[in-house]
Amino acid sequence: MTTSPEYAPVDTREERVPATVAQLEEEGDVAADFIEGLLDIADIDGDLDLDVRAGRAYVSVEAPADGSVDLIAAPDTVQALQELTRIAVQNRTGRFSRLILDIGGSRDARQNELTVLVDRAIARLDDGASQASLPAMSSYERKVVHDIVAERGFVSESYGEGADRHTVIRRG
Repeated sequence: MTTSPEYAPVDTREERVPATVAQLEEEGDVAADFIEGLLDIADIDGDLDLDVRAGRAYVSVEAPADGSVDLIAAPDTVQALQELTRIAVQNRTGRFSRLILDIGGSRDARQNELTVLVDRAIARLDDGASQASLPAMSSYERKVVHDIVAERGFVSESYGEGADRHTVIRRG
């Protein structure tokens, strides 16, 4: 059976060229417009801050003194809004986006949770386990975990596919 060119499978893992600072700034601007629209629809007050670091655009939504940003600051909500924002950015720019969204300090809170999770896993290794598996998480969260694990002097690898991808920690 042959496949005609218009129905040929598309390789979605094509090599991605790193975005320039100007492209990342554009991503941040597009994302900010999208988030502002969502905040307006939900009648939530928030101040936006844009940044570019480590090859990613970062958009932070902070609550003014009387703001209600914490209504959307739960980790699962932030993750969902981040994915929607990435899709909006990709739709507008035509480029894959690795944008990071932080709402009301949710990223710092999640990093603290991941630190506790890693420390518990390391305690299992100290108690004699040969390895410790963590639950499935996003690629950004796995990156944070890998960094924490390396700081602690251990090694980690990711296993699995898609939503089941998780991190396993071992001694170095």
